Amino acid sequence: MRKLWVLVVALAVLGTARELVVYTYDSFVAWGPALFIKERFEALFPGATLTWVAVGDSSEMLSRLIAELQLGIARADVFLGLADVELPRALAHRVFQPYDPKLIPNLADVPEALLFDPTGHVLPYDHGYVTFVYDSELLPPELVPQTLDDLLRPELKGKIIVMDPRTSSPGLSFLLWTIAHYGEGWREYWRKLLPNLLTVTKGWSEAYDMFLAGEAPIVLSYSTDTAYSYIEHGSLRYQVITPGGEAFRQVEGMGIVRTSRNLDLAHAFLNLVLSVEVQERIPTTQWMFPVNRRAKLPAGYVYAVIPEKPVSLPPELVGAKLEEWLSQWQQLLLGG
Repeated sequence: MRKLWVLVVALAVLGTARELVVYTYDSFVAWGPALFIKERFEALFPGATLTWVAVGDSSEMLSRLIAELQLGIARADVFLGLADVELPRALAHRVFQPYDPKLIPNLADVPEALLFDPTGHVLPYDHGYVTFVYDSELLPPELVPQTLDDLLRPELKGKIIVMDPRTSSPGLSFLLWTIAHYGEGWREYWRKLLPNLLTVTKGWSEAYDMFLAGEAPIVLSYSTDTAYSYIEHGSLRYQVITPGGEAFRQVEGMGIVRTSRNLDLAHAFLNLVLSVEVQERIPTTQWMFPVNRRAKLPAGYVYAVIPEKPVSLPPELVGAKLEEWLSQWQQLLLGG
């Protein structure tokens, strides 16, 4: 609290009403800690208004921001929700300006291993693992996939929901996971997988709503979903799969948009998100792990799964090949 108070005093002298615009993804506002952050931010900084803009998944919002920057009409001060695999794309389009660590005291409580941007433009705010989740009331035990190859079984035709890697960070994580696992054979894997997909949704929220409605028994999601099922519903109905012990590691970040002039408020926002009071809300709103080492996990997180073999790809490789991979994936989806 002392760290926050220093920033409160520093900003109190401004005395004029200002707006901080934060672009993020839809589920962060619908299910996440957005309301708490807004209320806390505006209480700490009287006269300042925090406005969330969230009309799609994270990749979709990043594309919108990039387009607005190119047109010179960007009004966002901060972007929250950048998946680590999309860092090369963001840096290539100069989305962010460097942050000043001295203005983010809570950064001292973030382990260095989670600082995925060595250029100093993007900070992590949560992390987790993208994998598959199944409905134990709808999927017989003998059909529960134990490996990625098991997802290709003909008995699972039309029973899997995934997200579009062009518009969804979990969707992109799964595409990169298959590339990391199968190498040059990833395209053949997807050809065989497509018949088993009920649909490819634009974002995670749409996919998970369909899953909860029972439209398909398997969905691409996160390794904390059994913890979610237990904490929210007192049930272990939704079970996590880590095929072959694998899941794709995802760190989500935030940064100050390069055109922002509200640098004091923007840094204060980043600091607030990294505070213990916000970080301890991440596990039960975002269903991800916090990045602040002092934040405590809820008891139900004993059911959150940490994979034996976390999967990732070097950011420089993703940056060099992503456009090609997405183009090839799109051709596969269109039957090419």
